[in-house]
Amino acid sequence: MGISQHSGQTAEKLARQHLEQNGLTLVAQNWRCKRGELDLIMLEGNTLVFVEVRFRKHAAWGGALESVDMRKRGKLILAAQQYLQSEPRWSKSPCRFDVIAIEPGKQPDSPQLNWLKSAFES
Repeated sequence: MGISQHSGQTAEKLARQHLEQNGLTLVAQNWRCKRGELDLIMLEGNTLVFVEVRFRKHAAWGGALESVDMRKRGKLILAAQQYLQSEPRWSKSPCRFDVIAIEPGKQPDSPQLNWLKSAFES
């Protein structure tokens, strides 16, 4: 399947596989609440990692990383707060927000994956 045929689900699957290959464990996927959706919630050691997966077929309107603007960050933070309130077992765990940006690679079947850890820290 060429990168142009990748859907959001396929992008999330690629991201999840990449994270699991790097030692993270899946806690939840596509968690939804009134405030928004969290694509992947992973565990790295004792740190809960909220992962936003972004896919762009082309960079005409900016790349995948640039698409996580301040408004989107705010929605993700609110959704994460809601998740932590609904799952008290994680309430004392350290947390961070990562972004995985997936864009077309040089070869049709080899997307470029860019994992930005602690993406919301300035």
